[in-house]
Amino acid sequence: MENKASLYKGRSRYSEMKKRDIKERIYRGLVFVGVIGIWYFGAIRIDSPLLLPTPMAIAKALVSSVTDPEILLNLSITMKRVLKGFLYALLAGIPIGYIMGLSELAEKLLGGIIDSVRQVPIMAWVPLTIIWLGIGDGPTLFMIALSGVFPIILNTMQGVRGISKDYYNAARSMGAGPLSIFVNVIIPASIPDVLTGARIAVGTGWMSVV
Repeated sequence: MENKASLYKGRSRYSEMKKRDIKERIYRGLVFVGVIGIWYFGAIRIDSPLLLPTPMAIAKALVSSVTDPEILLNLSITMKRVLKGFLYALLAGIPIGYIMGLSELAEKLLGGIIDSVRQVPIMAWVPLTIIWLGIGDGPTLFMIALSGVFPIILNTMQGVRGISKDYYNAARSMGAGPLSIFVNVIIPASIPDVLTGARIAVGTGWMSVV
């Protein structure tokens, strides 16, 4: 009887979650349709394709852009730059984040510098990067990596600092050394925060590539 009751509760919860998910999708669809409708009637009212084109005109332009070989070539070049800059940010940000998360001394030494540098607008680095790296992909890659490295550092550090001490105590009680704790406890527990920083870094990289 208890198994049947628990099974019934599980099914009822699943059905409730499914209904809630369907409602959310319906609401999102209605909002999307409403925005498109307001956009369409606003464009008709203004009657100026330069100021506010209709959704159909935007869709046609999007299709023509996607099928344009020159645009696709430029898009592939941009994606390569973003990927390279993102990889540089990962290679620099993850180790620094782990070091700052594990060492309070490292955080005190590097925290002030990182907080100061990351407050500088990314476009303020353009003249310096051109002087340092010349004309070409160098300045672009530098700015992509610079804009992405700080979210990776801060989120990685936060992930390490947020690990419960119970995990460390449990690992030490089973005879784990510092290297084993780092590999089997710290890295797995901090991966969600590292991925969060990486996701933010991709977005900032796309904004910096311009």
